[in-house]
Amino acid sequence: MKWTIIFPVLNERLRLESGVVRTVEYLESIDFRDYEIIIVDNGSEDETPRIAAGLCERYGAVSYERISTRGVGAAFRRGVEKSRGEIVGYMDIDLSTNIRHLGEAIRIFQERPEIAYINGSRFARESDTRGRKWYRRITSQGLLILLKLFLGMKSTDAICGFTFVRRDAALSLVKGCSQDNGWFYMIEFLLRAEKRGVDILDYPVEWQEDYNTTVKVFKTAVNYMVQIARLFWEFYIRKNI
Repeated sequence: MKWTIIFPVLNERLRLESGVVRTVEYLESIDFRDYEIIIVDNGSEDETPRIAAGLCERYGAVSYERISTRGVGAAFRRGVEKSRGEIVGYMDIDLSTNIRHLGEAIRIFQERPEIAYINGSRFARESDTRGRKWYRRITSQGLLILLKLFLGMKSTDAICGFTFVRRDAALSLVKGCSQDNGWFYMIEFLLRAEKRGVDILDYPVEWQEDYNTTVKVFKTAVNYMVQIARLFWEFYIRKNI
């Protein structure tokens, strides 16, 4: 069962090499070799392209794709389109989610064919989340409340940065989702999967805050409110899933 691991990146010169090398070394340590890693660069202006080129030369399983549109959503869509794996998904390049969960996810998809989607969760009861800044914890919990209240979300986390899906389901969801380019795209992707009855495993993870994050909290929160209103209209007024 071939896997496609997507790393969306933007100006990640400090973390790109470490994230890819650690992932490759981990997969080698568990003797898993049927994979590809796609680095999708959505507009970097630093040394990210040069570092990515070096990684592609170093590892045959690593490829680099540059797109002109910024945003994790745009990068993820492109990665899914380019993917060749039966399982496709993405991880944050900082590997805030413990890398051992990748091996666990591989085993789950192999042993449980009914599972179509693994959604990493920082807020599941068994999860171990460390270093989360108080204001980001408040905003994350607030977002979850809004998603559950207005959009009926069942999962315990929306954007952990650890998501893997069977490719046929991923392609169908990409086709049905909007063209939003930002982080909310991943939330919409999950919500549409829930509404369609996709068998989702809400998966507790060990997760460590990355203090070098480039996420702009206020701007992101405002965009989320707009997007929640849009999906409420689509799901409950137009009934378009």
